[in-house]
Amino acid sequence: MSARPTVILHTDKPAGALALLAEAHPDLDVHASDTYAGLPALIEQTGAEVVYSIRFDGTPRYPRQALVESPTVKWVSIGGSGTDHLGRWDPAHVTVTNSAGVAAGMLAEYALGAMLSFSLDLRGFERLQQARQWGGGRVEPIDGKTVLILGLGKTGEAVARRAQAMGMRTLGIRARPKAMPALDEVHGPDALLALVGRADFIVCCVPLLPTTRGLLGKAAFAAMKPSAVLIDISRGGVVEEAALLNALDSGRIKGAALDVFATEPLPAGHPLWAYENVAVTPHCAAVYDGWDIKSVRMFADNLARYRKGQPLENVVNPERGY
Repeated sequence: MSARPTVILHTDKPAGALALLAEAHPDLDVHASDTYAGLPALIEQTGAEVVYSIRFDGTPRYPRQALVESPTVKWVSIGGSGTDHLGRWDPAHVTVTNSAGVAAGMLAEYALGAMLSFSLDLRGFERLQQARQWGGGRVEPIDGKTVLILGLGKTGEAVARRAQAMGMRTLGIRARPKAMPALDEVHGPDALLALVGRADFIVCCVPLLPTTRGLLGKAAFAAMKPSAVLIDISRGGVVEEAALLNALDSGRIKGAALDVFATEPLPAGHPLWAYENVAVTPHCAAVYDGWDIKSVRMFADNLARYRKGQPLENVVNPERGY
């Protein structure tokens, strides 16, 4: 830690980030990189100690090695909440923080919107409208329904609060179970198969870790109610896509709203595009106007702590992934 670290802002929209940091920390030497390819050279050229980075061009080409193995970088601040694109890192060499909570409300609204879309059969009514057919649709309330939330970080808590306000019963799973205000029940991961059978909606918002990869697989889908709806706002790989496709083909579940996929962008020939009971969105549930500036503002506040030698907020444990 130094009082005047050299900083790099690694984002595809550097202008606003640079302006905000210039206002908050006018005495610092701040550089910007808006490409994956250019970041390693800029780190080497400037000897940057701190890098704020957004995964803005997918995971495969993300320059993780330049960040977590650099001899000069001591702190990497991730602009979103997920850190799986960094792989593993040595916390004794580099500190990683995330922006957990920056999009929690938006993700929760996506989840609630998906629940309402299915309960109101909006996609079915759209098909009837296209056919100019009057009648035949059916709506039902979500009041009294049960939602199971996998992962009770800031996003999971936000989902629970909104669901509870709508009169839903809220069940949750977290690695370290404890009572939480917006949850009727909180269980550990071992309760997954028992809980999915009770849920009308399953909202997945866990990080992608070795322990969560394939979390929702064949056994989990077999335990679900035929009326269950899956909403995935986590990371591609948490839901086993082959098991999901089998569940959809066999009518094991009512449908799904998916914002994340094992391969992104979702290939044009992927079967998930064709299901009438599946909503596909392009990993955009956390992207709202102004989220990036809010994230940089969180970084600027954390940077003030860093410069004073104070503990950073949102430090990520590489073993837990959050």
